[in-house]
Amino acid sequence: MKNIVVTLSFLFISLITIAQSKIGTIDSEFILSKLPELTKVQEDLKAYNTKLEAELKVKVDEYQAKVKAYQEGVATMTEPMKKTKQEEIVTFENDIAKFRQNGSKLVQIEQNRLLQPLYKKIGNALEEVAKAEGYSQVFTITSAGLAYLDPKFDLTKTVMTKLGIPAQ
Repeated sequence: MKNIVVTLSFLFISLITIAQSKIGTIDSEFILSKLPELTKVQEDLKAYNTKLEAELKVKVDEYQAKVKAYQEGVATMTEPMKKTKQEEIVTFENDIAKFRQNGSKLVQIEQNRLLQPLYKKIGNALEEVAKAEGYSQVFTITSAGLAYLDPKFDLTKTVMTKLGIPAQ
C-alpha cells in the first residue's frame, strides 16, 4: 500500500511538473538568412576565399616555374642535381595538394568564426523571449527536424521581431 501511495505521489508530481513546462521551437537558420549582417559575413567569406585562391595561384605558378626550369636544364644537370630538383618538384606538388585539401576546411573554419556572433545574437534574443514568455525548453527546427509542429509554439517570428527583422 505504501508503495502505491509513493508511486501515485511521484506520478502526480511528475504530471504537475510536465504541465508547467512550456516547450517551443525556433528556426534559427531562417532567422540567420534574414539578418542584414549576413551580407557582410558573405562578403568577408568571399574575400577570404579569394585570398586563399591567390595563395594557391602563387604556389602553382612557382611550381610551374620550377618544372620549366628543370625541363630546360635537365640535359646539363648531373645526376645528384637532377635528383635534388626532382625532390623539390615533388615537395611542391605535395604542398599544393595539401593546400587544396585544407582549403575547404579553412573556409569552413572562417565561416564558423564569422557566423558565431550572429548565432550568439539570435541566442540572446531567444533567451529573452523564452524567459519573458515562460518557455522551459525550445527546440531548433532543422531540415531533418520535427515530425509535427504546432505553429503557436514556434518562436521564430517573435525572435525575428525582437531582432528588428520583419517577419514574412
